[in-house]
Amino acid sequence: MIYYVEDDAGIRELVVYTLKQTGFEACGFAESEEFYSACATQKPDLILLDIMLPREDGLSILKRIRQDAALKSVPTIMVTAKGSEYDKVLGLNLGADDYIVKPFGMLELVARIKARLRSADGEKSAAVLSCGALRLDSRRHEVTVEGQPATLTLKEFTLLEMLMRHPGMVFTREQLLERNWEYSYEGGTRTVDVHIQTLRGKLGSCASLIHTVRGVGYKLEG
Repeated sequence: MIYYVEDDAGIRELVVYTLKQTGFEACGFAESEEFYSACATQKPDLILLDIMLPREDGLSILKRIRQDAALKSVPTIMVTAKGSEYDKVLGLNLGADDYIVKPFGMLELVARIKARLRSADGEKSAAVLSCGALRLDSRRHEVTVEGQPATLTLKEFTLLEMLMRHPGMVFTREQLLERNWEYSYEGGTRTVDVHIQTLRGKLGSCASLIHTVRGVGYKLEG
């Protein structure tokens, strides 16, 4: 089930209709309260969320989603007319998984949705991940570089696993902190930088797979 929060009835109905025609179950909502009520009844598989909404805007809704134990892991794509770098970074900081700017084509939207759902399914099922000479086995809790074991702390392992499950995706420091430490953790985002630095030091020839995205965060890419 895909939930779409959009106050423009024409756009909302078109998107919901398109999703249903391509084989998805979908439901649209004009505002946040309708959306929250539906979530209490049925947890969605993915959320499409417009930023410019009456009463409670999309970024506020996103923040509440990421603080809700039942919804925090649901893939969420921001849909908005705003295309500035500021809005993209702000959405990513709050935990958005992707971002699409109006006006958008229906084929592009469907492709983005399928990609996010595939990624979510892969995160649930894949036990062994690899990128170049780097290999991670989540069940055995083992990491090897060019066939040689790398000894990581629990936090280093979970950070690496998160990056490896989403190759090419940029994670903000806030996202990495939120998903690997508690919100109340007092070390702040600086601790993410420190852990990434020590992680790189243990990955040897594969250290360069972890890229710093200036002003935003980190990604893993071969």
